[in-house]
Amino acid sequence: MITSAAFMIIMLVGVPIGLCLCLAGIVYIMASGNPLLFQSYPLQLFGGVDSYGLIAIPLFILIGEIMNGGGITRRIVDLAMAFVGSVRGGLAYVNILANMFVSSILGSATAQVAIMSQIMVPEMEKQGYDKTFAAGLTAYGGMLGPIIPPSVMFVVYSVLAQVSVSDMLIAGILPGILLTGLFFITIAAMGFVYNYPRAEKRTLRQRAATVLSALPTLAIPVVIVGSILGGLANATEAAAVGAVAAALVGRYWTQEFSFSRLPEMMLRAGVYSAIVLFLVAAAAVFSWVLIYGKVPQETAAWIQGVAKDPISFMLLVNVILLVIGTVIDGIPGLIMTVPILLPIATEVYGIDPRHFGVVVVINLVLGLLSPPVGLCFFVAAAVTGAKPGKMFLVTMPFFGVSCILLVLLSLYPFLSLALIK
Repeated sequence: MITSAAFMIIMLVGVPIGLCLCLAGIVYIMASGNPLLFQSYPLQLFGGVDSYGLIAIPLFILIGEIMNGGGITRRIVDLAMAFVGSVRGGLAYVNILANMFVSSILGSATAQVAIMSQIMVPEMEKQGYDKTFAAGLTAYGGMLGPIIPPSVMFVVYSVLAQVSVSDMLIAGILPGILLTGLFFITIAAMGFVYNYPRAEKRTLRQRAATVLSALPTLAIPVVIVGSILGGLANATEAAAVGAVAAALVGRYWTQEFSFSRLPEMMLRAGVYSAIVLFLVAAAAVFSWVLIYGKVPQETAAWIQGVAKDPISFMLLVNVILLVIGTVIDGIPGLIMTVPILLPIATEVYGIDPRHFGVVVVINLVLGLLSPPVGLCFFVAAAVTGAKPGKMFLVTMPFFGVSCILLVLLSLYPFLSLALIK
């Protein structure tokens, strides 16, 4: 109880979540009256990041940096436009389709929203779309980033849950495609109601030229996802090869990437990676404290009194995580909830940890698009000038279909496990 109170007070003061977790561990040791636990504290911190799979995180982030610096994002958007044609609401489809392509390289929701808002929102405004809707739609498109591989959140979860990083990345493919399909259906229905403008017509020659120009950029996700699916490489090796592929495409095909800029890109990737890895190290301490304090056992006893079977447990978890996700960012949310809920899911209800991980990640990502925090909306607002509250209201149908996907995934585990060998 003292540890929980200390954690909440420290977090409400505005201390970064990683430090909150570390300080909460110190408070617990002091309250326990067992100072010998301080000897294990640094070992738990080091053990949290002593994992080969975590090397994939800076490599995935570096891929995103190279892609942005190499002009690859713009070509991916043009490729999406060539596919959609002149259907009603065409640019809205392009927004989601381009986000799906980009997410297979970036793997970060907030980074994706920042990049795509600069590209898609002005273009949609020119075509007659409301700026608030365009910004909100781009924010929901960014939701695909942590679901379709590569995904930093899946890598962090795999370390917390001690499951294969490659399996977790593969488990996100079908849910990502399903979510894209549900977003398309929503756009079609809203386009009919609100009479969205049609996309600009392109001749067959123009489309062919666009596809040929952008096709080499798809080598990056093909290398990453294809090598993992084919069993040729694990997630870390695939990320390394993907970084090389991104550099080669940016340098020799788009000719917008220069190797002289690589040090500054690596520095930015290193800074962001350090933040994520510190959170993972703090998570190890926090998990250790929870287990030592028998919090998972007490939580399991309460949940078993409410949820009588795996389905009711998963639906209860959806509600709990959606509430948590509205006030806590994705990776800190993983760190706080997985050590408590995962043992209950696997040991009490027999749920596959990879299936559980997909549901947890999607829940917490959806929290990035829910008040009162709604981080992705604030990122889109900072770039476009739209109001976050209005974004949430005009894009409520997308929130609804995201919840439908969560229910489907909870009821049918094969939707996330079908591609795993």
